[in-house]
Amino acid sequence: MSKSSKSKADKQMEAQLAQFCGVTGASVKDAKKFLEKYKRVDIAVDAFFNDPTPPRGGHQSSNAPSTSKLNALFETYKDPDGDQITVDGTMKLCEDLGVELEDVVLLAIAYELKSPGVGQWNKAGWTDGWKGLGCDSITTMKPVISRLRDKLGADATYFQQVYNYTFDFARSEGQRSIAIDVAQAFWGLLLPHGLSGGALSHIHSTDDDEDDDMGAEEGWKEEYMQWWFDYLTERGGKGVSKDTWMMFLEFVRTIDARFENYDAEGSWPSSIDDFVEYAKERLAKEA
Repeated sequence: MSKSSKSKADKQMEAQLAQFCGVTGASVKDAKKFLEKYKRVDIAVDAFFNDPTPPRGGHQSSNAPSTSKLNALFETYKDPDGDQITVDGTMKLCEDLGVELEDVVLLAIAYELKSPGVGQWNKAGWTDGWKGLGCDSITTMKPVISRLRDKLGADATYFQQVYNYTFDFARSEGQRSIAIDVAQAFWGLLLPHGLSGGALSHIHSTDDDEDDDMGAEEGWKEEYMQWWFDYLTERGGKGVSKDTWMMFLEFVRTIDARFENYDAEGSWPSSIDDFVEYAKERLAKEA
């Protein structure tokens, strides 16, 4: 074997070692063992995660996440011609994490990592975000992602933080609103998750002059999401404004199932005013 071919082989092995260590958090020694046995990085990584007796000794993870490991992991997914992780890298990341591209938890991750847009991850946000979550490898990220998904569904404050962030995340650069179909896609991810998990539990009406127990008041129903989408489509328009996006969340949490507690004199966007009339007409037709 020539010196040049040796050098090329060495560089290839170094790249494979860096990729394996970045994804798994394993030591170089353990990485060499798996790569020598399985030859391909993807097969070796799968074998590492499926190994019932993970290697001991050698590299030991400290309690504090490693910046160098996160940087190496970032390089694994980064666009080779740029300085960000883009769509292709995001698809590979999701594959390694076992997360579908349409999983709502990606919005929580985007919030935590300060993603500038769909399928985009900057190195600073990536490193600081994962360190803040206590992760520096795919292995440690997986359980954290599961906890984030549960938190997003159950924690009203956290849900609102992610929901508010999603508007700017989804908005195209230079635009003040987001396209209706894009807004519908993100509403379709977020709202069912918050409703089923309890983060969007109905806020009951109160009436100090009545002795009636308002605790049984029924709130927003699942089918009303499609009504909202139908209304937006029929109304037309260029997009959904930030005001409508933000206020719609409060509307969903507070409106009753018959739309009777809606305050038309309140500071609601006109789009929500009109939707209430639209919804009442549909209810009347179904009665």
